[in-house]
Amino acid sequence: MTKPSDLPGMIGDETVSKWFEITQARIDAFADATEDWQFIHIDPEAAKASPFGGTIAHGFLTLSLMSAMTYDANPGLEGVVMGVNYGFDKLRFLAPVPAGSKVRGRFKLMSAEDKGGGRWLIKHEVTVEIEGSEKPALIAEWLGMQFVG
Repeated sequence: MTKPSDLPGMIGDETVSKWFEITQARIDAFADATEDWQFIHIDPEAAKASPFGGTIAHGFLTLSLMSAMTYDANPGLEGVVMGVNYGFDKLRFLAPVPAGSKVRGRFKLMSAEDKGGGRWLIKHEVTVEIEGSEKPALIAEWLGMQFVG
């Protein structure tokens, strides 16, 4: 666990999550949850004829896994009561994530602002890497608000 007061001294520090497998079952479940059943995600036969050569994960599936990635990669703050997404300053999807591949998150602390009242606004530069690929799936500047009690 990290003390909130230590955060400013950690600017520039980097952490990396474990690999997360992108199975077709995971893609199908995400399609059902979001009602996004585009063939490039859920129909392996039809997707073979696409420029991707097979099914790919939804960009938003890859993005949503950043929550699990940050829990894995970052130690958390002492005394946190709750954390909430605050948004993104930047988000770009750079490469498709094929079914059967693995992704992981690389987090670089960009800023940590004490907003008063036990609130800390934390900004990470996040790169979601695809195992075996030089091009990442996405890059983002992700904001989170941590409430310390």
